[in-house]
Amino acid sequence: MNALKVSVTTPYGMIFNGEADYIALPGADGEFGIMAGHSDMLALLKAGVIELNYNKNKELVAINWGYAKVQENQVDILIDKAILINSDSSQMSKAMESAKKLLEEASSDKIAFSSVVSKIDSMTKG
Repeated sequence: MNALKVSVTTPYGMIFNGEADYIALPGADGEFGIMAGHSDMLALLKAGVIELNYNKNKELVAINWGYAKVQENQVDILIDKAILINSDSSQMSKAMESAKKLLEEASSDKIAFSSVVSKIDSMTKG
């Protein structure tokens, strides 16, 4: 399987720059996944979690909103604010708390917020 070239950037700098086998994005019209060979598109992203899967590793990026430009083998994601949640980090619990705060501030939809927080908790535990 071909890998996607992925960049996740905020006004404050690069959050992720590398390759991924699969990405899940929180689109304004619902969550969607991207693999190599995906058709070209532009998407508005809402508050939620970007899931980056590569080499059997997984990283999560909590976002408030942004845009994704998808091309056949490349995805460029521009985000207003983001928190990287990396399972290898000794600061994971601090990152999770920061991510929850970001998501709570970004959306008044308590049901959606609870769903995203549950996703973060389950992904980082398993």
